[in-house]
Amino acid sequence: MSHVFPRHTKSELPVAAGGDGCYLIDAQGNRYLDCGDAAVSCLGHSNHAVIQAVQEQVEQIAFAHTGFMTSKPAEALADLLIEHAPGDIDRVYFVSGGSEATEAAIKLARQYFLEIGQPDRRHVIARRQSYHGNTLGALSAGGNAWRRAQFAPMLIDMTHIAACYEYAEKPEGESSFDYGQRVANELEAEILRLGPDTVMAFMAEPVVGATLGAVPAVDGYFKRVREICDRYGVLLILDEVMCGMGRTGHLFACDHDGVDPDILCIAKGLGAGYQPIGAMMCTGQIYDAIRDGSGFFQHGHTYIGHPVATAAALAVVRELTDRELPARAAVMGERLQSSLEAALGQHPNVGDIRGRGLFRGIELVADRNTKTPFDPALGVAGKIKKAALAEGLICYPMSGTRDGRKGDHVLLAPPFIIEDAQIDELVGKLSRAIPAVI
Repeated sequence: MSHVFPRHTKSELPVAAGGDGCYLIDAQGNRYLDCGDAAVSCLGHSNHAVIQAVQEQVEQIAFAHTGFMTSKPAEALADLLIEHAPGDIDRVYFVSGGSEATEAAIKLARQYFLEIGQPDRRHVIARRQSYHGNTLGALSAGGNAWRRAQFAPMLIDMTHIAACYEYAEKPEGESSFDYGQRVANELEAEILRLGPDTVMAFMAEPVVGATLGAVPAVDGYFKRVREICDRYGVLLILDEVMCGMGRTGHLFACDHDGVDPDILCIAKGLGAGYQPIGAMMCTGQIYDAIRDGSGFFQHGHTYIGHPVATAAALAVVRELTDRELPARAAVMGERLQSSLEAALGQHPNVGDIRGRGLFRGIELVADRNTKTPFDPALGVAGKIKKAALAEGLICYPMSGTRDGRKGDHVLLAPPFIIEDAQIDELVGKLSRAIPAVI
């Protein structure tokens, strides 16, 4: 009998016993092509450079509380991230994961406006069908109705505008650009409704991950969002926890859209699974307001800037940049897209195949012509997860794509080291798993 409190109490899981490149191996020796670990394992499971970095750091110093000391790997990692960071991003606040990063971003936004003498700014605007983490602040910002429902009485009051979800929400006859401008303008309308002097931040994912299934914004959407934020003095927080660190073809996902955030959140691929780590990054202007004001960010966790975690992430980012792996993710992502379209593009229950880089989503529908989703009672996503696992494929099916209850998609996020033969393997296994369920 296990004493572990699992995610799902009625599921019996195989025991992970080893890793080999793009594969996980269970205790019985079964191999699984890993394309669904929440976009974490960007380097695969046996990268020797990262393993060596962790071992060497543990031998030197495992832990030093950041209230007393900094560490060499934390300083070096911050320098490397800022070297590649977009716009005026100049400071890095290390945490242990994505929810901590977005929580820190929300609190920093509030404290920034207190420091500069604008205490009325308190509202955060986010988007429906977004996901920003599971702590209460991050969950409040997220727009996934299913994840929020049972905790609703405890959540902070935040408002949500439409996602930029072209497949399901753009009307016929409207161009992609016009659609993007229209939904971006909902931000301005919401700022005016709340009162321009009361809004502190807008939070969004450049490519929406788990909740919508790899949905990128249309061209021009984020540039319009940036214009609106600038007009009203609102901070733009971009959540790249899942889509960043090379996943969508750029080290920072927002580079594709040519937009610079005020605060940027990363995690998952930052540590590539070798250590739990995330980061909240901000502009020099925001940092200077804290430094020249109270001098203290009223936030923190015991393990921020952990030496072993930052040493692992330093090795990961060096691997990503030195080997130009984000560019490789872009190329291999197009190959994956083409293969998925060839195998599943005409399937009567595949509505959309989308994404960017090695971050792809397949939306499943009951009726391809009307885009009608399956009845949630059928549990399509969960059944596909089991069928794929039986084929030796770990993917990330999710339900609630449309509104938190209806809709199903499969999210694919393989390691950047994936080869052509493994793309064929991925598509072949998924092409058997989906018809086995539908």
